[in-house]
Amino acid sequence: MNISDCVFCAIAAGEAEASIVHQDERAVVFMDIGPITPGHMLVIPRRHASNLAELSGDDGAEVMRAGMVAAASLRASGVRCEGVNLFLADGEAAGQEVFHVHLHVIGRFRGDGFGFQFPPDYGVRTRSELDSVAGRLRDSWGAS
Repeated sequence: MNISDCVFCAIAAGEAEASIVHQDERAVVFMDIGPITPGHMLVIPRRHASNLAELSGDDGAEVMRAGMVAAASLRASGVRCEGVNLFLADGEAAGQEVFHVHLHVIGRFRGDGFGFQFPPDYGVRTRSELDSVAGRLRDSWGAS
């Protein structure tokens, strides 16, 4: 995809409409156009990164920092919020639809109808299985 076609880049540049909550030199926080619950915000880095592997550490830290402030602001706003989910989909298989890194800040309350569905084989794994996967992850740590 061409960066000039990225709707989130256009929002960050002020070239596309958005209901901005906060912006600074590294990140922009705005309302999700299709909110799961009232107050659902997106936090994006100003610099385009299609996925986490392309995101700088500084921009990633700022996205998380802004997400934390957004969550606190949501709780303090009077918008119905009994809890908060932070959600970031990295890649199409993970549910990413706009290929510019974005962190969802979603206010939650009992009966809101949103949730996660776990796979049929979900459950506690054996220590040997966990150790095996941990070893593979250690071996690839920082490989990108």
